[in-house]
This record gives sequence, structure tokens and C-alpha cells, in this order.
Amino acid sequence: MLIGLLCALGAGLLWGLVFVAPLMLSDYPGLVLSFGRYIGFGVIALLPAWLDRRNIAALQRADWVAALKLSLVGNILYYAALATAIQLADAPLPAMLIGTLPVVISIFSNWKPGHPSEAIAWKRLAPSLLIIFGGLMLVNASELGNLDGSRTPADYALGCLIALGALAAWTWYPIMNARHLKQNPHIRSSTWATAQGLATLPLALAGFIGYGIWVAAADGGYDYPLGPRPLPFIGLMLTLGLCASWLGTLLWNKASQRLPTSLAGQLIVFETLSALLYAFLRRGEMPALQVLAGILMLCVGVMLGMQAFQRAQARSRVALAAGD
Repeated sequence: MLIGLLCALGAGLLWGLVFVAPLMLSDYPGLVLSFGRYIGFGVIALLPAWLDRRNIAALQRADWVAALKLSLVGNILYYAALATAIQLADAPLPAMLIGTLPVVISIFSNWKPGHPSEAIAWKRLAPSLLIIFGGLMLVNASELGNLDGSRTPADYALGCLIALGALAAWTWYPIMNARHLKQNPHIRSSTWATAQGLATLPLALAGFIGYGIWVAAADGGYDYPLGPRPLPFIGLMLTLGLCASWLGTLLWNKASQRLPTSLAGQLIVFETLSALLYAFLRRGEMPALQVLAGILMLCVGVMLGMQAFQRAQARSRVALAAGD
């Protein structure tokens, strides 16, 4: 469980970068950022795919179908929706909606677990979820004060609607990803991260080419293909492809193999905390007391969640021993 916790923490630190990129490249459409990031992911995955070619070749057709589905929903659609929502409604509002992921994933994965051993009584899960939800509301209520007010009400409404789509996509992704890994324990976490990168590459390339055709036909105003700042764009896309995509996916796969999905869902709170950290560093500010109180609640909620699952596992071991 400790290894799983540390892996989830590492993934969260890397995933927090994705909230900063749309603000650094605000003159790029969200779709371009999504396709660019995952082209970077796919290109970077070619090297580990060659080094791990024996395990990659051993993957079955069902594995590749699962990797394609996960890549389409959890990678391209999720980040396109998130980046577009951030650009439409500024970062705080989409971050508030996406920030509920730890609670939403835990509820859905515990409601219909992939295996009975992953389920936990709702009365034991509820305290940690309520504290995490309260912490998220405290943090995000403070962050709403940083809205720049330059958007129209229609932009805010559309941005929130698109953010809900991103929330749905990334609720589905970790649950299905964890189930595939636990049903196929012979697949290494690094192999599965590389396979998703390879599956993402043709999807991202097709989307990027399709976007270029649309720009040419509709005169969309975007300087296709690399936009107004090619070098920053390429550098940031490769950075996200390596850090947030390949390394982040690898670490999350390790966490998913070692932790119940409901607990792993709670640990996505590390992504929220990392996004906050990078936002405050970018603004050169210290968090307000309300934000610090929310962060403390998030940490307490995660600790309570881990204790609840540890006790549930201990009871299961005692019951099994008694049955023997």
C-alpha cells in the first residue's frame, strides 16, 4: 500500500502540469494541445517500446483494443475537453469540477467494483470522502476569487459543460484501466504505459491532420500546424508527453495494481494539490488560510481512507484464516 501511495503521489505531481500548459499556450486551441501532447506521448513511447519489444509483442488483441479505448477516452477526449474548458472559463472553474474526481471515482468504483475484494462498506468509505469533498470545496471556493472576469457568461457556462465531459471521461478511465491490469497481472505497468502511448499515436495523428483539414476549409485563424510559437509548443508538448503522459501513466499503473480502485480514486487528489502548487508558484503567491485549511482536510481525508482500507484488508485476512 505504501508503494501504491508513493506511485499515486508521483503521478499526481506530474499530472498537475497539464493544468498549467493551457495557460502557458493560451493562444493555442484545446484540441491542438491535446493532439500535440499525445503525439509527443506516442513518439516518446517508441523508444521504450523497442527496448521492451518482447513484452509488447506478447500483448493480445484484446489488450490492444482496451489500450485504444483507454487512449481515446482517457487521453485525447479528456485533455481536449479539459484544455478547452480552461481556455473558455479560466482555470478555477474547470479545476473545481475536475477536482471532484477523487470523490466521484471512489463512489463509482465502490458502487460496482471489479471484484468483491475491492469493495468496502459505505459507512467506512463515507467519512474520508466527505472530508475530501469539504477540502476540495474550501480550496476551490478560494480559487474562484482568481477568475479574471474577462469571459462572458456563455463562455463560463460552456466551459463548465465541457469540463463535466472531461470529468466523465476521467471517471471511466482509471476504473477500466485498473480492472484491465488486475485481470491481467502478467502485464507490467511500464509495458502497459508504453502500449497506451503506441495506441494513442495514430489517434492523435489522425486528429491533428483532421484538424488541419478543418482549419484549411473553414479558415479557422490558427497558424497550422505549429501555431504562432513553434518552439515553446514543441518543447511543452514533448515535456507533457514524457512527464505527464508516459511517466505519469507508468506510476498510475503501478498504483492501480497495488491499491483498491476506490482508494486509488481518492489519491487523484494529489493531482489537484499539484495543480494548486504550480498555480501559486506561477502567480508568485502564498496560499490563503482557507486554501491551507482545505489542503489539510484533503490530506486528512486521504489518511482516513487508507486506514479504512487497511482495516478492511486486515478483516478479510482474518476471515480467510478462520475459514481455513
